[in-house]
Amino acid sequence: MARQAYDAIVIGSGPNGLAAAIVLAEAGKRVLVREAAAQPGGGLRSAELTLPGFVHDICSAVHPLGAASPLFRRLPLERYGLRWIEPPLALAHPFDDAPAATLERSLERTAATLGSDAAAYRRLLQPLVWWWPTLAPALLGPLRVPRHPLALARFGLAALLPAEVLARLVFREERARGFWAGLAAHAIQPLEHPATAAIGLVLATLGHVVGWPFPRGGAQRLAEALVAHLRALGGELELSAPVRSLADLPPARQVLFDLTPRQILAIAGEGLPARVRRQLARYRYGPGVFKIDWALSGPIPWRDPRCAQAGTLHLGGTLLEIAWSERLMWRGEHARQPFVLLAQPTLFDPTRAPAGGHIAWAYCHVPHGSTEEMTERIEAQVERFAPGFRDRILARHVMDTQAMQRYNANYIGGDINGGVQSLDQLWTRPLRSLTPYRLAPGLYICSSSTPPGGGVHGMCGYHAACTALADRRS
Repeated sequence: MARQAYDAIVIGSGPNGLAAAIVLAEAGKRVLVREAAAQPGGGLRSAELTLPGFVHDICSAVHPLGAASPLFRRLPLERYGLRWIEPPLALAHPFDDAPAATLERSLERTAATLGSDAAAYRRLLQPLVWWWPTLAPALLGPLRVPRHPLALARFGLAALLPAEVLARLVFREERARGFWAGLAAHAIQPLEHPATAAIGLVLATLGHVVGWPFPRGGAQRLAEALVAHLRALGGELELSAPVRSLADLPPARQVLFDLTPRQILAIAGEGLPARVRRQLARYRYGPGVFKIDWALSGPIPWRDPRCAQAGTLHLGGTLLEIAWSERLMWRGEHARQPFVLLAQPTLFDPTRAPAGGHIAWAYCHVPHGSTEEMTERIEAQVERFAPGFRDRILARHVMDTQAMQRYNANYIGGDINGGVQSLDQLWTRPLRSLTPYRLAPGLYICSSSTPPGGGVHGMCGYHAACTALADRRS
């Protein structure tokens, strides 16, 4: 029997691969998604990693970009069971000798936690909150002539600065500087690098625009809703179906890779132009993460009670501490007191643990490919702000950078962003082209190794699919 032909095949079922497949299926194309794992979702998977009944997010957990995504917002994902939970506080940043600084929907209430820097915070963030609807298309897509250049210029003046420089220019007190450093450290780069302010500005703005919500029941629920919608559109999904070469695929007019450059070279290198192969081979991957999931006998006993109202915690104290931790990581070293990102979903979603039980999730940034054991250092940072935390641990599950890559082949060396998101590798990732999604006729890349980069938003897949559809029409 002849093999079926498809209009397009997407390799990989992460949020970007599913987004690309949905956009193509909406256009009436016959689409197949091939996934190597037994479960769809890529970074959007949940499992009982520690004890029965304790449902942990294996990778991503909190999704401000998912809630703000122009694509996800227009899809009927609620029809398939997706429910967003927004904690009272998006973020809490505790300190040793001062009240926590917090991020919440209200810009005024957030600013009020920053003491004498309240007015400075309002001046920095208020224009971005007002202009977010006009900024979003430019920030969540490839490099283009902006439709609203004044708004983008206002953002860019601050965003292109090193985060450490912006902190010292704008804020006077250590509390505001530390709070800002935690936001900017999501860039996974030293805070003295250019443009590290950008991610901090985006995350703070999203906290005021959509909050930092997460799916009820775990990140897997978002993946399940995307898969259900794809199937409703006629798309197909094959699991446990790894692709080692293009010859493994049935006939298709177009192939889209929700993979990073290294994997694409292994699968399709001979089918790519030499210029493209050279650029993909030069693509730079960034530092990795060391992650812990805990099953807990009760909520984390934060010293500052405001921390119990937050879905996400930044544990690192001052700007100096956080900047030093990120600088060491970049140098290939491991901080004694690493900057730790922590999520505590069961305070707001009790469906994910047995009655009275809780889960928490934390990671720190480590050098690319690190196998250093960081459990004690991460737990010490939690205990620093929540004395008695260790007494509530029932079980733990840890993943170093190699375990992260085994779990998801896109996480090269533990890099969860699909490559360094530096100034020279952001809008030009992975190709120096105005259409960085097109690799060769009929071959496209739709992963987070393309603009706008890491995060659960599906916009890399959206833009890649739009490029593929435009090529079909030309």
